[in-house]
Amino acid sequence: MLDDYLPDYDFSERHCRNVAARPDTIIEAASAYRAESDPFFRAMIGVREIPMRLAGWLGGRRAGLPPTFSLDNFTLLDRRDGSELVYGLVGQFWRSDFGLVSIADGTAFRAFDRPGIAKLVLGFSTEPGAGGLTKLTTETRIFCPDPVSRRKFAPYWYLIRPVSGLIRGRVLTSIRRASEKREAARR
Repeated sequence: MLDDYLPDYDFSERHCRNVAARPDTIIEAASAYRAESDPFFRAMIGVREIPMRLAGWLGGRRAGLPPTFSLDNFTLLDRRDGSELVYGLVGQFWRSDFGLVSIADGTAFRAFDRPGIAKLVLGFSTEPGAGGLTKLTTETRIFCPDPVSRRKFAPYWYLIRPVSGLIRGRVLTSIRRASEKREAARR
């Protein structure tokens, strides 16, 4: 489904885990997952948001600052039970406040086309794996619509990518644990 929403992209990252659970159980666990429950994620987002929060505090705008970034900022674009889940995000992610643009749904995400503003998809997918396991994959793709946004996003991407990889590994591990726990409870 990622190709349905963002077939062309400039940056991407993919991570996989084998899970001893059925695909529908895994996708359900992925949709229920909340990264903000992970202390490492909260700490890294806290570090990422220091410039925005400090500027707000120094500028007397503390009350007008957005809530801490989380998966709630993403829009569910599509879901195929038992196989895929796709979220979208639109913004200027390199800005201290993320420069987020609200989108209503998958149709609005596809139609969005504004210079200087990037589009991101975050997907979870399942497929049969070795030894009766299910392979869970998460992939992120980012499209920058013009050279200026690519130049602004690239340094940000290369700075956050190592931490992003660690977070994604933790996300997959958490989803694997939740999925396997649900499977064990069904037996």
